[in-house]
Amino acid sequence: MTRLILELALIIIVARGFGYFFTRVLKQPAVLGELCAGMIIGPYALGSLPLPFIGPLFMPHHSSIIPLSAELYGIATLASIILLFLVGLETDVTAFLKYSVAGTFVGIGGLLFSFIFGDLLAIFFGVADSFLDPKALFLGAILTATSVGITARVLSDQKKLDSPEGVTILAGAVIDDVFGIIVLAIVVGISKASGMGEGDIEWKSISMIAIKAFGFWIICTALGLLLARKITKVLKWFKSTDLIASLSLGLALLLAGLSELAGLAMIIGAYIVGLSLSRTDLVNEVHNHLKGIYSILVPIFFCTMGMLVDFQAMKGVILFGLVYTAFAFAGKIFGCGIPALFMGFNLRGAARIGIGMLPRGEVALIIAGIGLSSGIVGPEIFGVAIMMTLMTTIAAPPAMMKVFKGDSGLRKPLTAEETQLEKITITLPNADIAEFVTTRLVTAFRNEEFFVHRADSRLRLFQIRKDDIVMTLTQRGGVITVETKSKYESLARFVMAEEMLDLEGVFEAIEGIVCARKISADLISGALNWKA
Repeated sequence: MTRLILELALIIIVARGFGYFFTRVLKQPAVLGELCAGMIIGPYALGSLPLPFIGPLFMPHHSSIIPLSAELYGIATLASIILLFLVGLETDVTAFLKYSVAGTFVGIGGLLFSFIFGDLLAIFFGVADSFLDPKALFLGAILTATSVGITARVLSDQKKLDSPEGVTILAGAVIDDVFGIIVLAIVVGISKASGMGEGDIEWKSISMIAIKAFGFWIICTALGLLLARKITKVLKWFKSTDLIASLSLGLALLLAGLSELAGLAMIIGAYIVGLSLSRTDLVNEVHNHLKGIYSILVPIFFCTMGMLVDFQAMKGVILFGLVYTAFAFAGKIFGCGIPALFMGFNLRGAARIGIGMLPRGEVALIIAGIGLSSGIVGPEIFGVAIMMTLMTTIAAPPAMMKVFKGDSGLRKPLTAEETQLEKITITLPNADIAEFVTTRLVTAFRNEEFFVHRADSRLRLFQIRKDDIVMTLTQRGGVITVETKSKYESLARFVMAEEMLDLEGVFEAIEGIVCARKISADLISGALNWKA
């Protein structure tokens, strides 16, 4: 236990430090710094050096595919679940459903291109004899799955999660993971049959695994979206927002576990719960309460991903690894970008989606690890998988930051009706009065059972939600502005008008009591007399 505590201490300090350095100094995503931190302090680098009294802090566990202690990897897994739960909360479910068809085609396109490229490269380099050779199948399968966590972190940092490209990437990445698991099930089934020398492959059992995984994802997503309001009503019964946030996280962990039992990655179950709750008025309360846990645990996840890089295994396969990596880039950029062009995106949008689908992470390493542990691929092929994962993971975040700058990625930009919000403006004599009125308006909306969340602690910016109703209230100087969709404008005006009528009586009462200057003079006089 002492070793685990020391490991966590070092990881948190170094990962957060590197993340800060990359963000503030190098102007790169924090996730890139956290991955590099893991590579430097991991068991294949400085982590293997002996320290006084305790020896090497990160000893490679040769009996395991993952070169980390089970406890540390378990914490990293928990962090990945929290990451995808919060990503689901930040996703605009309306946009997700609108672009889910595009995401499906994007995900399938990227999967097919990547799998075929990986399989054919294995044959071309003499690693495998045929298209259905287990080694070729594994090299194809390793290229299929996109790392949802890395992509989502970059999109979240850039405030692009709810953009058309952002939701398409997330939908495509989830589809990728679902179909990636199905591909893995088929590849393992074929490999086992080939290893046993069987002429016939048990397609029936393989098909059942695929149907179970896909069915679980479809059913849970549909039920989550349909029952979100009822789940919210039950959670609201507890009144305490701390308890509501805890129970919401508990639901995410529950479905993550069930997702694993169904043959899918845990992160998919967590994402489904977050996506379901994203359309409720509890979303900001839950997100705000879990933000602290997120900022501590998620860097641990990305740092441990960096620790999985074994530099020694990459020495003898540099050429094959570079070509394999180049086709890993091409498989996603063309495989995801081309379908996007037929789904209403222009070249800029297609490039954003293709690059957003680039990073491979934990799923690719898990697939490679299964191939290694089963004896189908050797350490050198595992090293190729590591090289590809590393290079796509490092290249994608800065590339995403660059391509997401600029104009709309849609061939036909969103109409004014889809993007325009109605503005209600109140102009007051000065900022002090405006601040007082803002506080009263916030209280008035809360009294009408709206959830009010201060979106930025440095600014007077509030998000106001109740079921499907979303408003923002901003105070700048003496001007208060409320923005909302046109169908909710009347409701906002009625709440504000009622509060302003109450305030009229308050201001009249203050004027009737006594002059403010006289009150100030009396206070100062009292202070001077007290000192004397």
